[in-house]
Amino acid sequence: MTLRVDVLTLFPEAITGYASTSVIGRAAERDRWRLRVFDLRDQTDDVHRTVDDTPYGGGAGMVMRAEPILRTVEATPDLARPLIALTPSGRTFSHAVASELASGTGFSLLCGRYEGFDQRAIDLVVDDELSVGDFVLAGGELAALCVIESVVRLLPGALGNDASSLDESFVDGLLEYPQYTKPAEVRGLAVPDVLRSGDHARIARWRRAQALARTLERRPDLIRARGGLSDEDRAVLAEFALVEEDHGFR
Repeated sequence: MTLRVDVLTLFPEAITGYASTSVIGRAAERDRWRLRVFDLRDQTDDVHRTVDDTPYGGGAGMVMRAEPILRTVEATPDLARPLIALTPSGRTFSHAVASELASGTGFSLLCGRYEGFDQRAIDLVVDDELSVGDFVLAGGELAALCVIESVVRLLPGALGNDASSLDESFVDGLLEYPQYTKPAEVRGLAVPDVLRSGDHARIARWRRAQALARTLERRPDLIRARGGLSDEDRAVLAEFALVEEDHGFR
């Protein structure tokens, strides 16, 4: 099955340019996903192709008008659903949400600009809202690309090795363990001996312990979201002399 992704934007080239590169570009060549991009200015009704206007009630900046958005949706009866608006007030985008979208047949992303959307566009045609984080961007295009790449790389056959997407940060609610490659020593820092031991079972336990320790140190909220540490987690931390007490998980 080929995942369909539609993007509604004022800057189509920002989406198509990046989408043709790297992992997601190769995945498109393999027909793992298909992209369509719609320019919201094509559904304006004046010579200047106006897509924004001043906000009712006053205030700084401009607001994206509802009609170009509504008309774009109405002119595209086969628009991939759900239609997701990228907004600061949306639910937080995460690996779990990416997996949810990757398991479907497709979705559409609505990219904002200026001070956001006329709320009536959201109320009338949008199915969901997503936020990529607690910060502000000039527009939704970068956020859309974050969502697309996160989702596409989860599709079977999108990566050179499907196992790559199963052993990385957030898949098991943990940050990824540290990685090393050749040479064995760089400026006095050596690769941990365990990784050169050939003992694959011990390597797996070491990586698990490192992932747990890194998450405890940097993102304890992820540990709490998993319901805390299990007895098995504590055992593997202890095996490699890594402790959780300093992070409030006694």
